[in-house]
Amino acid sequence: MGVAIASLIVQIVLGVVLANTGIDPGNQHVFYGVVIAVTFTFVYIYRAQFRKRPTLYYGLLMLFTMGLGIRGIMTFGNSF
Repeated sequence: MGVAIASLIVQIVLGVVLANTGIDPGNQHVFYGVVIAVTFTFVYIYRAQFRKRPTLYYGLLMLFTMGLGIRGIMTFGNSF
């Protein structure tokens, strides 16, 4: 679990760094990256509720972020 979350955070940071170098990933790709960052922010805020049923909540979190990541990869270079 920790490795998956750490790798997603690394990908977000790399995306921000690469976007600042002049590579245009497209608006949709950036949007999905921002949604992943906001999702992790909400998870951090509600981490006390995750202790009740951690496997269910973290499983749903990973499934949701995987879907966002795949959708973000599919939309690279596209704009709204």
